[in-house]
Amino acid sequence: MADWLTPEGWQAVRLSLRVSLWAVAASLPLGILVAYALARWRFPGHGVLNGLVHLPLVLPPVVTGYLLLVIFGRRGVVGQWLDQFGIVIAFRWTGAALAAAIMAFPLMVRAIRLAVEAVDPRLEQAASTLGAARPWVFLTVTLPLILPGILAGAILAFAKAMGEFGATITFVSNIPGQTQTLPSAIYAVLQVPGGEAAAARLVATAIAIAIAALFLSEWLSRAIARRIRGG
Repeated sequence: MADWLTPEGWQAVRLSLRVSLWAVAASLPLGILVAYALARWRFPGHGVLNGLVHLPLVLPPVVTGYLLLVIFGRRGVVGQWLDQFGIVIAFRWTGAALAAAIMAFPLMVRAIRLAVEAVDPRLEQAASTLGAARPWVFLTVTLPLILPGILAGAILAFAKAMGEFGATITFVSNIPGQTQTLPSAIYAVLQVPGGEAAAARLVATAIAIAIAALFLSEWLSRAIARRIRGG
């Protein structure tokens, strides 16, 4: 099994998993909040927020990566301030996680928003009339019902983060062992004469990870649905 990929290839796989998991974990709480706000609340700027959330879907990934570099680079507006505390994001794996999270965020929010909209608001209203505070209603009524949607959003975001290339390579480059994710590794070996076989093995590994994630998502969704139904 160790001979399936080169050490650099396994490094890229491990880094991609690390980046994707952190991208999902860090953005999930915000994704749930934004999805709930878009589904349930009406406020000035609702359309603007909805547009901003979906902007990464319509912008070229390279543009998103460039904007991240302008904002979070060492000479960027936020990057200069973070640099005072010794925090550097550009050309680091944390920058890859940030880029992946931003590119995956719209898919996560959309899946969770659809789940929230599928919940009958009267269930929440009934709990409120019994004296439950809004946060408690969300935790005890809404959250259990939208768990399958949250799971679906997290898996979609994970898959998108695993496959993110344009924004990542623009923002953090393609440094082996540091910022070279699985898509970047595939791109790198394809630039080398005779690298087609190594690229095929990396592609097969990426497909296997994606299929495993889908099977896990399906199994967990069914388990959660059975628990909600009480069976």
